[in-house]
Amino acid sequence: MLKSYLLTLLLLVSLIGCQKQEASPPAEKQHQVKQEEKSKPAKSAEKSKLEKQSKKTPKTAPVAPVEYINRLTEQQITEGWINLFDAQSLFGWQPQNEVNWSVQDHQITANQGPIGLLLTKVRFADFELALDYKLSKGGNSGIFIRCAKNPSDPKVDCYEINLADKHPEGFLTGSFVGLHQFEPGKPTADGNWHQLKITADKNSFTVLIDGKISTQFKDERKNWLRSGLIGLQKNAGEISFRNIRLKPINQTELFNGKDLTGWREVPGSKSKFEVVEETIHVTNGAGFLETEKTFDNFMLQFQAKTHAAELNSGLFFRAIQGTEKAPSNGYEVQIHNGTKEGDRNKPNNAGTGAIFRRVNAKRVVSSDNKWCTITLIADGPHISTWVDGYQVVDWEDTRKPNENPRKGKRLEAGHLSLQGHDPTTDLSFKNFKILQLP
Repeated sequence: MLKSYLLTLLLLVSLIGCQKQEASPPAEKQHQVKQEEKSKPAKSAEKSKLEKQSKKTPKTAPVAPVEYINRLTEQQITEGWINLFDAQSLFGWQPQNEVNWSVQDHQITANQGPIGLLLTKVRFADFELALDYKLSKGGNSGIFIRCAKNPSDPKVDCYEINLADKHPEGFLTGSFVGLHQFEPGKPTADGNWHQLKITADKNSFTVLIDGKISTQFKDERKNWLRSGLIGLQKNAGEISFRNIRLKPINQTELFNGKDLTGWREVPGSKSKFEVVEETIHVTNGAGFLETEKTFDNFMLQFQAKTHAAELNSGLFFRAIQGTEKAPSNGYEVQIHNGTKEGDRNKPNNAGTGAIFRRVNAKRVVSSDNKWCTITLIADGPHISTWVDGYQVVDWEDTRKPNENPRKGKRLEAGHLSLQGHDPTTDLSFKNFKILQLP
């Protein structure tokens, strides 16, 4: 009896234990669980320490790299567009007076101070200018082209394309103040963004607002303005500008893509200059290939490509005619894509676009083994360069005048000269286009 009772009790306990125990996963599931456990790395003491530190240190928002702010497309770069505003600073601009110009949210903005202009530091002649603007309701502003440094009369010292919904003399948005009236038909000083495109083709002008032609004007006067600065105006209300871009037009080609007509090799050159697939291919060195013509004030665009890492070359301008003893004495636009510590804001050997031995490039924009477009403006003592549409130099030569730009300031016309730097030289050049500044 007792034995039977004990057997019954043991059976009940066994059944209760089986009910509490979870069912084991299938063999396939067990294998998966084990693999997942193996794939999870063990948390090291160092990692735990870093996690604790990161909780104590507030995280800051990442800063967008320069190359991704206001960057031009490959097509725009090839077409010759350059940014006049880097979306971060007023680099390349100069205020006329005490207007509170500033950069906010990748825009140039102003709302306080007297009526005044923000002007480029170099002149432009024939071009397409595109920008976005936002003007507060009832505000007044304008875009000045071919402008003097301190204009007093918009009919004489500049062309002013007005931005205003009301004007005492009827020069509303799109009008050329004092010269040509236009009725836009709808408000543009409304606190919203609008697109503006201005084409200055010799003495003919076209203005588009939000993609529609608003003004076509031809200055028939004998003293029509041929070149000048570009200015942004703050008059009344708050004004903002962004995406300010320019493309030169009416350029003259310096290389026909077939032969070296218009160019000559400097005596004593060790470099080999040959035309290969519509490019000037330069190998070996040292040596120089210079233009037969000379240029003083101009806007030049060309494309260059290195065929190996950190090759050294350059384009000389306002150069004295080269000889075997003095092959090229001129200002030099450097071509060298090296960086320090992989940081493009730290050029190695001045950086592409630099004026060698005078001012380093602000940033190394171009890369080896890839085509880049270099833009050079030499306007009196003021020199500016862009690489792939990004401005890297804004420099004024304040040295004493000298025939040789290596020794002092030279404003006189000189040759353009391509450099073969040394025996490792292997570069290609193409699409040389120049527009002289009257």
